Amino acid sequence: MASENLHPGIGDISERDVLLGVINRFIGLFSRRIQRSTLNQTDVEYPFVAMDTRQVLEQLLFVRAFVDSSRAFSGDTPKFVDIGCGFGNVMLFAEQLDFRVFGLEKDEASLEVARSLFEADQLIEEDIRSFAGYDQFDIIYYFCPLTEGERQFERFVEDRMKKGAILIANYKRSQAINTDSRFKRLATELPIWHKVGS
Repeated sequence: MASENLHPGIGDISERDVLLGVINRFIGLFSRRIQRSTLNQTDVEYPFVAMDTRQVLEQLLFVRAFVDSSRAFSGDTPKFVDIGCGFGNVMLFAEQLDFRVFGLEKDEASLEVARSLFEADQLIEEDIRSFAGYDQFDIIYYFCPLTEGERQFERFVEDRMKKGAILIANYKRSQAINTDSRFKRLATELPIWHKVGS
C-alpha cells in the first residue's frame, strides 16, 4: 500500500513520499530550464515556478472528491484550466484524476515543453489578464502568477468564472473572496472556493 513504509528502518517515508520526491526533481529540472529562457516580463510576471507537488495533489484530490459527491457535476467530465500552466505539470496530475485539462500560457519557453505533453487544443496561448473564456471551465487553478496587478487579476477571474465553478487559488493576495456572498470556502486549510452565486 502507498501509505506503508518501504522498509522498517526508513521511518516515516512512504512510497508516496518517494514518488512525489522523484517527480519534484523532474519538475525542478524543467522549471530551471524554462526560467532561464522565459520571455515573461519578470517585473510584473513570475517566470514559471512550480507549486509543491504534495500540495497540488492534496488540493486536486479534495476537488475530485467534492466533484464526485456533488450532484451539480453529474454528466460531462469537468473541464479544468491551469492559469499560467507553465509546461503543464499541474495539468498532468489533473488529467490522471479524470478532468478534461487545459492550460493558459503565453510564455514560449513554457509552451515549447507543454506542446510535447498535450494536444494543441489543450493549450490556450493568451494573456491571463485579458482571457475572456474563464466561464468555460468547471475548475480553475492558479499559483500566484503575477508580481504586479495580482488583485485585479484575481477579481477579473472571480467575476468571470461561472456559477458552480470551483476556484483553487494558491497564494491569493486579496482575501475579499471570504466575504463575497458569491463564494463559499470549501476547506479552511485549503485555498479552494465554490462559486455559489452569480
